[in-house]
Amino acid sequence: MITNSQSTEHLSAPDRFGWWHDMTMSALIPTAMYTDHRNDFRASITVADVGLAQISAMSYPSISSVRRTPKLIRRSDPEYLQLSLTVRGHMGLAQSRNEVAFGPGELVLYDSSHPFDGFALPEREGVVGHVVAQLPRRLVRVRPDQLTPLMSTTLPSDRGFGKMLRQFLVQVTTTPDEFGPSDGPRLAFVFIDLLAAAIGQRLDEHTAPSPDRRPHAVFLSVRDFIHRNLTEPGLSPDAIASAHHVSTRSLHRLFQRHGTSVAAYVRRQRLERARRDLTDPLLAEFPVSAIAQRLGFSHPADFSRAFKAAYGMPPRAYRGRALRSAPAGKEER
Repeated sequence: MITNSQSTEHLSAPDRFGWWHDMTMSALIPTAMYTDHRNDFRASITVADVGLAQISAMSYPSISSVRRTPKLIRRSDPEYLQLSLTVRGHMGLAQSRNEVAFGPGELVLYDSSHPFDGFALPEREGVVGHVVAQLPRRLVRVRPDQLTPLMSTTLPSDRGFGKMLRQFLVQVTTTPDEFGPSDGPRLAFVFIDLLAAAIGQRLDEHTAPSPDRRPHAVFLSVRDFIHRNLTEPGLSPDAIASAHHVSTRSLHRLFQRHGTSVAAYVRRQRLERARRDLTDPLLAEFPVSAIAQRLGFSHPADFSRAFKAAYGMPPRAYRGRALRSAPAGKEER
């Protein structure tokens, strides 16, 4: 993992806020920022490059207003999904008709492609401390209609995957020396999986079907649950059934009516996800074995045989052909 630390200490007091504003415009996303400390803005930032994602830890006196306007979005939009973790102080954010105030230890999602307004204020005379993580939105395999309502809302950070995600962000930003330069891609996979799992858990808490739901509605819900949890090693029939408040036997019968089994459906969807990941230019730096293992294929030879049976050629050859035929600049969005 590669990190870069900067602060305003090397500047004269009147120049500090202007430098900070311009620096965050390029290191994060363009915003219009205002503070009550324009005359002496003492701030610092450490940016950790973790491959496909970026995690930044910041400390500063206060931001009375920060705005992402339609004009700024038209000027530059990397189509990032962003996650904010408050470490010290209190923050607020409004986006997509949602408004939230959050304090230390809380996680909030927002999107670079939509306008937002926010603030960050310290406790008494202290400083604000927070972590911002960002990654291309399309790497989070959650449907837009499910993701948009979660913007400017908190993810549970005191339990489950949200707690693990919070602990991950704290560890990466407080002990970066524990990770070497080659650990960036590994950390990116961990971050993507934890974020998707935390979002999935939040969605499950609000959309778990009741036992009297019609079989077809339950089947659709189960399929969606499987698609959102393909990277989870514990994605077994028992776990799927428990999440939907049905018996494992009922779950097996449900899939039998659709001409397949639970295990076969999960395996087929994992192969399809692997195929998409192998053809994604943004994931070209990740080994085939890493993509396979992330999706539950622990033995490379077994994965290669299954992939070839499904798509007619070994995964490495399939990836090579797909990336060679990809239009130039496809990864630029």
